[in-house]
Amino acid sequence: MPLPRLDRIRDEIDGMFAQSSMVRNRTIAVLLPCYNEEVTIGGVVRGFLRALPGARVYVYDNNSTDGTYDAALAAGAIVRRELLQGKGNVVRRMLADIDADIYVLADGDGTYKPDAAGALIEALVVRNLDMMIGTRNGDDKAFPSGHRFGNLFFNRVMAHMFGDGFTDILSGYRVLSRRFAKSFPVSSAGFEIEVELSVHALDLKIATGEMALPYGTRPDGSTSKLRTYRDGLRILLMLFKLYKETQPLQFFGAAGTMLLLVCLGLGAPLIATYLETGLVPRIPTAVLAAAIAQLGFLSLAIGLVLDAVARGRREAKRMRYLDLDAVANKP
Repeated sequence: MPLPRLDRIRDEIDGMFAQSSMVRNRTIAVLLPCYNEEVTIGGVVRGFLRALPGARVYVYDNNSTDGTYDAALAAGAIVRRELLQGKGNVVRRMLADIDADIYVLADGDGTYKPDAAGALIEALVVRNLDMMIGTRNGDDKAFPSGHRFGNLFFNRVMAHMFGDGFTDILSGYRVLSRRFAKSFPVSSAGFEIEVELSVHALDLKIATGEMALPYGTRPDGSTSKLRTYRDGLRILLMLFKLYKETQPLQFFGAAGTMLLLVCLGLGAPLIATYLETGLVPRIPTAVLAAAIAQLGFLSLAIGLVLDAVARGRREAKRMRYLDLDAVANKP
């Protein structure tokens, strides 16, 4: 009798905590790319080890000049090095090296709360999503008004280019499924990696979700590696690059349309004069208008060709994505 009773109690507990049971059967890897985070990385590693018992915490040291490597190792993390400088390069290496069912991607600066990882993972598994984003909810000290404005600007640009889907595309706190991570061809080198993650999800129409989480300030002695204007420009350029690669017909079509409008503005008076007199005045202007028209039609043709190429690349990524099991399908 004791054994059946224990089984019944276990079943009742699993029924009460079904979500936790689903998550408990999956391997979890916490990914922490780091550069000069000696002050904070130890506490972040210990926080994730407490919040996610059984998870493996990986710290990739990106050429730090302080004691980041030793501090992460002492805290219990699996520590490796990545020599190519930049967060995007580190994330590319991490996703290539590490195999897990669920990936928790965060920063080592202590601004994201490790305790929130469990809620993000639960939402990912229970809702059968492939990416959960922890949107930042902090005061002006943690999230300055200038950064808040820039974040809003980039979100608007993203929505205009790729469609609505996210409210904080630059958040570094994300949970990814294995099929998202292994179908994501990282090309970013720096902080624009978050933009690329978001565009990948929108381009393949991957199921994602968001959850508002507290965003804290850096402790004394820890400095941000983000250079507002330089990295902001890189993020903007990455948005246009990804728009060109994923939506080439719209990109080159817009350029072609603008060129044809310029051609029409230059050539309309010449055409009107020709219809009235049979003469073509201002020959250089006529030649310029014809050349611009050729460029316009060439841009449209390039857009059509590259659109077919982009469709093929999208299908290839989609097939790779479908080769892998959904996060909720693992028993």
